[in-house]
Amino acid sequence: MKIAIIASDTKEANAAAKLLKSQYRAVGPREADVIVALGGDGYMLQTLHAYLGIKKPIFGMNRGTVGFLMNEFSGEGLIERLEAADRFELHPLKMRAISCDGEETEHMAINEISLLRETRQAANIRISIDGRVRMAELVGDGLLVATPAGSTAYNLSAHGPILPLGSGLLALTPLSPFRPRRWRGALLPHHVSIELTINQPQKRPVSAVADMHEVRDVRRVVIEEDKNTTLTLLFDPEHTLAERIFSEQFAH
Repeated sequence: MKIAIIASDTKEANAAAKLLKSQYRAVGPREADVIVALGGDGYMLQTLHAYLGIKKPIFGMNRGTVGFLMNEFSGEGLIERLEAADRFELHPLKMRAISCDGEETEHMAINEISLLRETRQAANIRISIDGRVRMAELVGDGLLVATPAGSTAYNLSAHGPILPLGSGLLALTPLSPFRPRRWRGALLPHHVSIELTINQPQKRPVSAVADMHEVRDVRRVVIEEDKNTTLTLLFDPEHTLAERIFSEQFAH
């Protein structure tokens, strides 16, 4: 098995990479059978985006803070762990954002796509699902659309639901909603097309963020699952991503 070993720019991650490279022969990511990523969840997201097109499975080991998307770090038995790993495949979300000046931008998201107000003025957003207006005005700080893999991140902090893997759902979660006051969001089938239109975009500017990619001053955003792109994450069988997400529902 040919492995690539990459690391975030931290002392802990670089030390781990040095240790592994002293024990295993490493190749470049494009030549590898598996990419081993050392860092935290942020670095895992960067890695997934960086190697989106080469279709290599990625095995993360935590040398960061939270490490929800990572396995425990160990310098021993790496090849055996990779051979026994549980595979999880996901389709990212695709965001098509049209700015106020008419420029169109596309970005992918593994965790979530967020619309956020840019100024003191609350955002005012119209929500359409599959071409049908479901909410003419959502007034507040914004909203987000989260995948099951990302439902325990920003979505959970915004009091959105945790989505089990394989549920076939997306979470549509408002951020500090002012009107409607009692609306807490919606669960959507993963195959829908979500169109978010900014009401009064000049007066109430809004930015759109797909994971770490931001587009400012948007007037319309279309979000759909990209069924043509598949990402593969590897996890130790005793601590899979599905189990972690399930366990989060009982965290206290």
